[in-house]
Amino acid sequence: MVAFVATVDRGGFSAAARHLGRSAASITRAIAFLELRTGAQLLRRTTRAMKLTEAGHRYLAACRRILADLAAAEQMAGEELAPRGVLTVTAPSMFGRLHVRPLVDAFLDAHRDVQVRLLLLDRIVNLVDEGVDVAIRLAHLPDSSLVAVKTGQVERIACASPSYLARRRAPRVPSDLAAHDCIAFSQVIATDTWTFGAGAGKGRARQVKVRPRLVVNSSEAAIASALEGRGVTRVLSYQIEGELRDGRLVRLLAAYEPDPVPVHVVHPAADVPAAKVRVFVDIAVPKLRAVLERIASLPIRSPAR
Repeated sequence: MVAFVATVDRGGFSAAARHLGRSAASITRAIAFLELRTGAQLLRRTTRAMKLTEAGHRYLAACRRILADLAAAEQMAGEELAPRGVLTVTAPSMFGRLHVRPLVDAFLDAHRDVQVRLLLLDRIVNLVDEGVDVAIRLAHLPDSSLVAVKTGQVERIACASPSYLARRRAPRVPSDLAAHDCIAFSQVIATDTWTFGAGAGKGRARQVKVRPRLVVNSSEAAIASALEGRGVTRVLSYQIEGELRDGRLVRLLAAYEPDPVPVHVVHPAADVPAAKVRVFVDIAVPKLRAVLERIASLPIRSPAR
């Protein structure tokens, strides 16, 4: 099973053999044994590529669970309390770069017998199928068998630069955005429809049609264009913390912001979580809570009229 998982993760027999310190022939024999024992073809091989079969996908997920349980059992039997092995962590790209990578660095500094794979991906990762130990998720989570610890929340903020607002009157209500140049971030919201809260005591949330003069698929690009005075954009509060504090961007329509987006640390349920998971979560949760409390204190300044 170790050989099979390594072959898939490393993309081939030779790479798996180098990783495990074994011969390529022994890896080939191990997988041939699995296919004989299961009665199913797990890998489809050609001269140029190797792909999992449908049965292989299912068996891979089972192997990851079994090997994780085995590692936990061995850890219990040996009363091993220190983290060891490879910890795989995933987080959204920008949040991971700003706030999760420093956690990983602190974890590595404190624990010499562990390695970390940090996957910064702007998509929901299936933790079990993709062999991920811990995920940082910015989303409302559905019910699942995963363990989730809430660490705080971030807000979706409309903003513009002082130079733009010097030329164009600041919007007072969301519908005013129809008359503004907007910079849309396509991975977060529909490019021409932004959803706002209703405002204090004013009924249900509302959707507002905007006129995007620029559509990008990167929050960094949207923020850069807003800083240059090219229009109003809408991003998450953690992405523009520094720009709001130093006044390079101005928060707009604060009274109409939609419900905040929760931030969770998530990992698969286990009777005895591996030490590497338990210790990383114990480090990550309080540090992320402190970060998100700081972001929640971002100023709300009324733009100049």
